Order: sequence, then C-alpha cells, then structure tokens
Amino acid sequence: MSIETVAARYAQALLELGVESGQLAAFADQVQSVADAWQQSEELRGALQSPLVSDHDREAVLQAVASRAGASTVVINTLKLLARRRRLAVLPSMARALRKLSDERAGLIRVEVRSARPLSEDYVRRLQGELEKTTGKKVVLDRKVDPALIAGVVTRVGDVVIDGSVKSRLDDLRSHLLST
Repeated sequence: MSIETVAARYAQALLELGVESGQLAAFADQVQSVADAWQQSEELRGALQSPLVSDHDREAVLQAVASRAGASTVVINTLKLLARRRRLAVLPSMARALRKLSDERAGLIRVEVRSARPLSEDYVRRLQGELEKTTGKKVVLDRKVDPALIAGVVTRVGDVVIDGSVKSRLDDLRSHLLST
C-alpha cells in the first residue's frame, strides 16, 4: 500500500474524530506541528524508526514531542498507533491530507504567492479579494519572497500556476529567440 493511501486513511479517521469533537482545525494544526518536527530533525526520525529503541521508549519520545507541540490526547493516541504499526513515515503526507480535508470542510483554499519583494498589504487584500471572488471560497495566502523572480508575482492555486514574473517572461523570450 502506498504512503499516500495509508496517510489518507489515517487523515480520514482524524477528520471524523475532529468533526465529532468540533476540533478538526486544531487536530490539523497539531498533526502539522509534529510532522514539521519530524521533517526537521533527522535525529528524531532515527530515534522513532530505530528497531533498537523499545516501543515504550519510542512512545515516550513521541509523547514528549507531541506534548511540546500542544497535541491533544486524540492526536497523541493516533501518533502512538502509527508508531506501534511502524508507519510514522506517513506523518508528513498525513498532515497534508488532513489539512486538505479540513480546509475543504471549512470552505478554505490555500494559495501560495511568491514575489521578488514583500507585497504591500493593500495589494495582498486586493489579490485575496479577487481570488475569493474567482474561487468562491475563503482564501488563505501563504506569502513567500523569491528574489530570483526579478519582479512580478507567481500565484499557485492548487495545481494551477499563474506566472506573472519577469523571470518567466525573459525565459519565454529567450526560448523564442533561440527557436527562430
């Protein structure tokens, strides 16, 4: 079974528990916090995946990491279940899947906006308003600065990329000139 399939099943289970308890967004945040710690620390991954570490010690480490991330009992128990079944490697995929399910349920869409320089708040408000009109959903912007763009903005809405950067226009011009 693929990692994405396993992650989707655990995410679906947490979705149902989150909806039942009214804590879906909190569960998504908590799982994401633990997944971030997992991805950022090679030592943590090594300790939690090592066959030399006892199940008791593995769960104690996981408990400590999850508690530090402010995880609820439901999330901690889910993480312990993943550990017992030797499936902690699905944690980043599970966090993404749960976030996506949570956002869909809340009518949210996450949009990544990259620009060469920080965008003004006025521009961000206008962009967010236009995206909300276009998608019909509440938009959460994830702003990133990428000086390699030279100027302009690259917006990613799901799988759709709207590239208004000078870099892409220069690349297009270069390929056009080289092809003629």
